[in-house]
Amino acid sequence: MASRREFLKAAGVLSAAGLLRVDTAAASQAHAAPFQVPLRIPPVMQPINRDGRDLYKVVMRKATREIIPGKRTPIWSFDGAFPGPTIKAQRGREVVVRRINRLDVPTTIHLHGGRVTPENDGQPLDLIQPGRYKDYTYPNEQEAATLWYHDHTHHHSSRNNWMGLSGLYIIEDPAEEELNLPSGKYDIPLILQDRSFRRDGSFKFHDHRDHVRGHVFLVNGRPTPFLKVANRRYRFRILNASNSRGYNLTLDQARPLVQIASDGGLLPAPAPTVALPIWPSERAEIVIDFSQYPVGSQVILQHTDRNDPTVNRPVMRFDVGREEADTSSLPQILRPMQPLVPDGAERQFDLSFDFNRNRWEINGKGFDPDRIDVRPQKGSTETWTFRNLSSATHPMHIHLVQFQIMRRSNLAVTPGEMGWKDTVRVDPSATVQLAVKFPDEFEGRYMFHCHNLAHEDHSMMGQMKVV
Repeated sequence: MASRREFLKAAGVLSAAGLLRVDTAAASQAHAAPFQVPLRIPPVMQPINRDGRDLYKVVMRKATREIIPGKRTPIWSFDGAFPGPTIKAQRGREVVVRRINRLDVPTTIHLHGGRVTPENDGQPLDLIQPGRYKDYTYPNEQEAATLWYHDHTHHHSSRNNWMGLSGLYIIEDPAEEELNLPSGKYDIPLILQDRSFRRDGSFKFHDHRDHVRGHVFLVNGRPTPFLKVANRRYRFRILNASNSRGYNLTLDQARPLVQIASDGGLLPAPAPTVALPIWPSERAEIVIDFSQYPVGSQVILQHTDRNDPTVNRPVMRFDVGREEADTSSLPQILRPMQPLVPDGAERQFDLSFDFNRNRWEINGKGFDPDRIDVRPQKGSTETWTFRNLSSATHPMHIHLVQFQIMRRSNLAVTPGEMGWKDTVRVDPSATVQLAVKFPDEFEGRYMFHCHNLAHEDHSMMGQMKVV
C-alpha cells in the first residue's frame, strides 16, 4: 500500500497535468458535471411606465432556484431571478428604478460604472431597510457600455452578492448600432460567478478576510453550461461578477478571439488575443467568429492558469450546430479616443494589510465613513497611482469616473486595456498609474475601493469628495 506522502505526491503530479483535481473540501459539496445544462440568458426587465422616462419596479426577495441539477438553492433575488434581470437603457434617456426590500436584511444598490449623483450611487451606509424602498435615478448621459448593479452594503457586500444580489445594466447608443456589430440574439451576456454548495444545494459561504471563492463555475447562473451557436460572428458581453476570483479566459487549442470593449464601452480598435484576463467587476466584450469552425465543432471557453498554461478548467462550451448567413461586421475603428492629459493633482494610494488590526488598508487607514480622503475638482483630470505593498491582487474601482491606464510597473498596458476603465487590476508588488477624468456636472461624496469583496468588507475603502 502506498504511503500517504507517495499518494499526495502522485496526486500533485496528476493535478498539475490537469488530469486530477484533489480538493478535500469539495468532496462534501454538491457539484455538476460540465456541459450538462444549456446556457440561460437573463431576462430583460420591462419598464412599468415610459412617460418621458423609463420607470422600473424591482422587488428584492427570497426565492429558490435550481442551479445544481436536481437541487434547490435558496437565493436572495431581484424579482426571483439569479442573476438579476437585465435593464437596457438608452443613452440620454433617464431611468428610475424603484427597489423594494422584502428581505430581512438592509441593502443598498450601486450602479457600477454609472455617472450618477451621490444620493443615487448606492453608498455603503445609504441603506434600504427591510420593508422600505428607494428610487434610484440614472440619467444615462454616457456612452454605450455594459454596466452592472449590485449590493454595496458595508461589511456585507460579499455575502449579499454571493446570495444573488447583482445583475446587468446595458446602455445602448445609436452611434454604436451604426457599426453593425453582432446584435439581437447574437449579442449575448456572459456573467461569470463561482459558488460553493452544500450537499442539499444551498450556498456555502465563509466570511473570509482574504478571498471568497467557490468550487463551481457559473455562467448566467448555470454550472459550466453549453450554448448552441451558428457558424457566424457573436458578440459576448463578459462580466466578472465573482466575489474574489480572477479569470484568465482562453479558447481551447489557443484559438483566437477579439476584444472590442472594456468597462466603459468600445475600445479604439479591435484587439485580437488568445488570453483575456478579467478580475472582479471588470467587463470585457469579445467577438468570436464561429465561421472558422465546421458545423459539429465544439469550442471550449476555459480558465487557464497564467503561470502554467497546461492547467485549465472549463467555463462553458460553444456547440457549432448550424450554418447561417452573417450580415454583421467588425470595423477596424470602433471609437476614436484621445489620451487624457492630467492637469490636476497627483495622488498615490498604498494598498496593504495590517496584521495587528486584521484589515486591508489604503494609505495605512481602514474605511471611516466620517473621513474624506481626497477632494478632487470636478472637471479636472488627476494622476492616481495605486502601489500594491501586499501579496494579493487588488482590482481597484473608482466610483463616478472612467479613467485611462497610463502605465504599469510590471507589465505593458495591453490593447484590451486602452479603452475607458472603472476598475483596474493591481498585481502584487506592482504599481499602476491612471489618468482619472472627473465629470463637470457631478459633485459630492463617492467611494473608491478594492473590488475583491472580501477586501472591501474588511475595510479596503476610501472616500473622495468631488468639489
